[in-house]
Amino acid sequence: MRNRFALALLLVLAACGLPEARLRAGLVNAGLSEPLAACMAERMVDRLSLAQLRRLGDLPQAREATSVAQFLRRVRSLGDPEIWSVSSSSAALCAPGLAR
Repeated sequence: MRNRFALALLLVLAACGLPEARLRAGLVNAGLSEPLAACMAERMVDRLSLAQLRRLGDLPQAREATSVAQFLRRVRSLGDPEIWSVSSSSAALCAPGLAR
């Protein structure tokens, strides 16, 4: 009984971190630095719905971004003002190190 509870708790905790890890990896694949991607992912996961995070992850053109500004232009093409707002504010706070 105790082992089942521990396993269930582990699965719940793993599921909580999964969206952030996937988003962080996607941001790195999009060309953002690891520290910037980690900071942005932490903020964005708390502010966007799972559906919005999936839309962001399905943005294939983002892989071609060579700068944060270019990445944000790609995000804007999704046509979701909330995704763009959260992405741009996260980048603005994380790039200069204002957020952790």
